[in-house]
Amino acid sequence: MMMDSPREMKTYAIRRNNAWQSPAEVEQVAGRSKQVADDDFPSDIRWIRSYVIAEEDATLGSVCIYQAVSPEAIRKHAQRVGMPADEIWVVADTVVIRPDPVKEAVA
Repeated sequence: MMMDSPREMKTYAIRRNNAWQSPAEVEQVAGRSKQVADDDFPSDIRWIRSYVIAEEDATLGSVCIYQAVSPEAIRKHAQRVGMPADEIWVVADTVVIRPDPVKEAVA
């Protein structure tokens, strides 16, 4: 019996413009996004990280890094979550000079 081979995932950067009104809204949508990806698209999409952007109009946007089988899988996931996927780019390469900064404990 022949098994389907897993589809190759590429790395993508997704720009979500003016998507949220507050950090609390970002957190709520992030939880839903992870759940939808894990439950509905487990072999099609993997969320890696997001950078929340302070937009000029005081809303929040983001640049998200995902691995996915296609831009269409990213669009379907975004639509199911109820968030934009305004621009989707294939990442050609990753250059890491330093790891992402980690917030220090205050006390």
